[in-house]
Amino acid sequence: MSNYYENAELDNMFFEADELIKQNRIGDAISKLQEIIQLNPAYGRAYNHLGWIYETKMKDYLKAEEYYKKSLENSPEYLPAYINYAICLSTMNKFEELKVHLEKAMQQPGIAMNQIYNEYAIMYEILGDYDKAIEHYQKAINLSLNHNDIQIYQESISRCNLKRGR
Repeated sequence: MSNYYENAELDNMFFEADELIKQNRIGDAISKLQEIIQLNPAYGRAYNHLGWIYETKMKDYLKAEEYYKKSLENSPEYLPAYINYAICLSTMNKFEELKVHLEKAMQQPGIAMNQIYNEYAIMYEILGDYDKAIEHYQKAINLSLNHNDIQIYQESISRCNLKRGR
């Protein structure tokens, strides 16, 4: 069996797992993702999806963090893992690690910079540094081409202004 066939087969399995997640068939998705990892332990995308499941469905943030790290180690070109891992670190209040991670994420070609600035802004808002939060939400607005995202960032700025008494 050639590597191309193996990779194409693993990709097909990955897309099946992705569809299972969309159908909220989480147990089946976990099984499919674990099967992918058994066949190729370096298939980083599968780790990202497991991380997302453990973070959002099971609320097991330590396990999610472990999977996100494996995803980034094995598939550093897979950009969704950077955003997902950032959200997980933020949820866990691991802000020093988050800063380092976001700096690394900013260096990735093709990364959605508006999302990176949004994660910085959320961190600063949680930390109570509303001026820095607003500055980063504004950067997110400037780099966004999605009207809904821009509205969310503008609402976030309003929320920060309210929190700081303006």
